[in-house]
Amino acid sequence: MDHLPHDIPMLVSAINFLLRDEEYENLDEICYAFNVDRKQLIDRMARSGYYYDEKNKKFW
Repeated sequence: MDHLPHDIPMLVSAINFLLRDEEYENLDEICYAFNVDRKQLIDRMARSGYYYDEKNKKFW
């Protein structure tokens, strides 16, 4: 995967997959690898009803 999906449900799935399978340790690493601003990503997800759970390393 060379970029993150634009479709929100696919984006949630992709990020959770990368975290679950330990490709990346946290959201910061994913944002760095894909050149994405963390705050903008979290804000975009929040507008679609998802929030990032730091403890579980997962979007819900």
